[in-house]
Amino acid sequence: MRERVAASGTVHWIGAGLSTGSGLAALCEAAGRVRLWHRTQQRAAEALDRLGLTGRAEPRRYTLDTLTAELAPGDVVVSMLPAPEHAPLLRACVGRRAHFACSSYVSDAVQEQVPAALGAGVVVLTEAGLDPGIDHLFAHDLVGRARAAIGDGTPASYRFTSYCGGVPAVPNDFRYRFSWAPLGVLNALRSPARYIEDGVETIAGRPWEATRAHLVDGETFEVYPNRDSVPFVEQYGLPAAWQARTFVRGTLRLGGWRRAWEAVFDELRAGDDARIAALAGELAAAHPTTDADRDRVVLAVSLAVHARDGGSWSGGHLLDLVGDEEESAMARCVSRPLALGVRHVLDGSLPPGLNRAAETQERSRQWLDELARDGVPFTLRVDDGPDGPDGA
Repeated sequence: MRERVAASGTVHWIGAGLSTGSGLAALCEAAGRVRLWHRTQQRAAEALDRLGLTGRAEPRRYTLDTLTAELAPGDVVVSMLPAPEHAPLLRACVGRRAHFACSSYVSDAVQEQVPAALGAGVVVLTEAGLDPGIDHLFAHDLVGRARAAIGDGTPASYRFTSYCGGVPAVPNDFRYRFSWAPLGVLNALRSPARYIEDGVETIAGRPWEATRAHLVDGETFEVYPNRDSVPFVEQYGLPAAWQARTFVRGTLRLGGWRRAWEAVFDELRAGDDARIAALAGELAAAHPTTDADRDRVVLAVSLAVHARDGGSWSGGHLLDLVGDEEESAMARCVSRPLALGVRHVLDGSLPPGLNRAAETQERSRQWLDELARDGVPFTLRVDDGPDGPDGA
């Protein structure tokens, strides 16, 4: 492994979609130079104007070849592009010995390049947005608190839930407005989910069919599992002596969502790719997030542990944020933790190789303190009762 490449101070932010928000402004303060790359230079300039950053970052027209030609050792590339485009970007970064950051899950294609990145002294920061990202910070903090209270070697059972969703601040009949790619929303619903329920690994082939009511701070939402929750038991450091009764990471929607989406589910059951792609466009046109709308992000993570000797611990983190005229809640919650991670790339505190938003309780608490100062508020509740603070 080479020594970590010293950060040059230059940040290349790729993409200016719905999740690009005030995190970019934070980097304009922290970095020596920031370049915003978009489909055209004009659109990049328009995005900078919209964000109030004209003159503070340089607009660029993005192509992978053009970006690669400008990369220097120690530069940081921040990808806001769709997940399949991360791997080619990372490959270019490794070749130029530039660092890489994104808010997405670690794909197989990205994982395959981690050894080369480590050998080149390059930092690869992933899962550093909202979900994944802040949810990891909440989880590591709760697990650390529970381990200190119960003890790693104490036989116990536990229930862990992590639910996140972007919803309309003012509910509509559809119980949703699209704040990211509609086809991505639909395809996520078509992907099976694996989780633990009643102590048994369970697979939901159609995740929405596992929807249930979930109480958060006195408000009833609907939640369902997504992706594969099971590997996060190990990632979050839950002790081997503890048995999972429930372990699920999933999506949160407004109450009434499943009923409002019945016609959509009928289309998903049919499974016609061309029709679902067309449906995505129809739904986006019918239920967009407009400048007059305000979005709301809710992230509720809770853990309840019951030891066989009768001891118990429960706690939960809750983030509940509404967007304003300057910035959507989603843009703030994705871009600010990502910018925080990039600042730690710039200051040299992240090692070369693969990094996620947090992988220890200590670092989670540090990042959470910094996010609270950066305008991403949240609450922590610790209870002695058996059900945890949000009814997990």
